[in-house]
Amino acid sequence: MTVVSVSMPESLLERLDEFAEEHGYTGRSEVVREASRNLLSEFEDKQLEGRELMSTVTVVFDHETSSAEERMMQVRHDHEDIVVSNVHNHVGDHYCMELFILEGPLDEISTFVGKIRATSDVLSVDYSVIPVDDDDVPLAG
Repeated sequence: MTVVSVSMPESLLERLDEFAEEHGYTGRSEVVREASRNLLSEFEDKQLEGRELMSTVTVVFDHETSSAEERMMQVRHDHEDIVVSNVHNHVGDHYCMELFILEGPLDEISTFVGKIRATSDVLSVDYSVIPVDDDDVPLAG
C-alpha cells in the first residue's frame, strides 16, 4: 500500500485519533481511507443523475481568522446559475454561517460543494440533496 503524507491541524489529528479509538479502528489510516471512499462516492448516486435537484449547503467558519467569507462570495458568484438563495448569519462571538440553497443538476451541485470544501479555514460543511422533479425514484439513504 502506498504511504501518503497529509497535513492537518493538531486539533483535527487529536479528534481523528479519538474517533479511531472510540469506534474500534486499527488506526488513523483506516479512518482516513474510509472517509476518502465515502467522500469520493457521495455524489455517485445513479438515482440522482439527470434529475433536477435542490440542495442546502451549510458552511461554518471563524470570521476573525480567515478570508473564507470572501471565498464563499466568489464561489457564489461563479455559480450564480444554481444559487437560489444565500443567507449569512453570525454565530457566537467569532463564527459565521453561510447557508446556500442550490437548484440544478448533480454535477454542478457537486462542483459547488467541492469548491466550498476546498476553501481554507472552513470549519464545517454540511449539505443535503433532494430531487425536485416528478420522478418517483426513491432516494438513497
